[in-house]
Amino acid sequence: MQEENKNNVSTLSAVYKIQMPDKVFDKLSQFIYTQYGIKMPQAKKIMLQSRLQRRLRDLNMTSYDEYCDFVFSKDGEAMEVVHMIDVVTTNKTEFFREPAHFDFLQQIALPEFLHKRKPGTPLKIWSAGCSSGEEVYTLAIVISEFINKNKKFDYSILGTDVSTRILAKALDAVYPEERIAIIPLELKKKYFLRSKDRAKPTVRVIQELRKNASYQRLNFIDDQYSIVKDTFDIIFCRNVLIYFDRQTQEKVINRLCTKLKQGGYFFLGHSESITGLNVPLVQLKPTVFMKT
Repeated sequence: MQEENKNNVSTLSAVYKIQMPDKVFDKLSQFIYTQYGIKMPQAKKIMLQSRLQRRLRDLNMTSYDEYCDFVFSKDGEAMEVVHMIDVVTTNKTEFFREPAHFDFLQQIALPEFLHKRKPGTPLKIWSAGCSSGEEVYTLAIVISEFINKNKKFDYSILGTDVSTRILAKALDAVYPEERIAIIPLELKKKYFLRSKDRAKPTVRVIQELRKNASYQRLNFIDDQYSIVKDTFDIIFCRNVLIYFDRQTQEKVINRLCTKLKQGGYFFLGHSESITGLNVPLVQLKPTVFMKT
């Protein structure tokens, strides 16, 4: 066992000392952009090199050339590409991020849905680029609170992301307790279960909310979103488009809108815009749109 640990340390040390050749970065960055739409300019070389260090260690490789050859091999295309994309994608999220959107949901979108819906019609929401699930469960909390104060109706939330690793976390719905610090105590008690291990405190979203959420892997660059069978009343696609160029942003929004009902609401992140894009959306508020 000691000998094995020494070998692992030696391999990791070797990985930290090597540099990613420009030709390898160019090949990987072009592939990531072409296949996933994620911009990877030269300025991100150090970031890519750093994030792939663990993959080299896990595969017991000591050069990026060797890793690149593996990625483009038959076995690599089948087994490694998904891991590479997992470490490349940034998954920053939090509960009740950009709270004005959830205020709009409570005050405008949900009352409107309740007023216009046909009996038995469920509310359907898509969290596109859901990361580790905080947005999905925030939506579930907001809807549950609205139902408690109004009239009961069924709802479902689909979360999609390109990272299988992060989707597994979303499905598990377990978070460090510090992640819910922003949430009022009353809602914490109602919607989260605390772990018994106080040395490593975690919380889990209650089953009542988890049962209304489902998750699928989706690459926004796919020509069609065929795995998404439903059409939705609301789509959240926040802080995802910033990784794409404008041409790709337009394509992605138009594909998303094929799954949005007429008059449905579309939410972007605070730093995103549809200005200059040919998309079927009209702006209602900053980063809040309706499908025309």
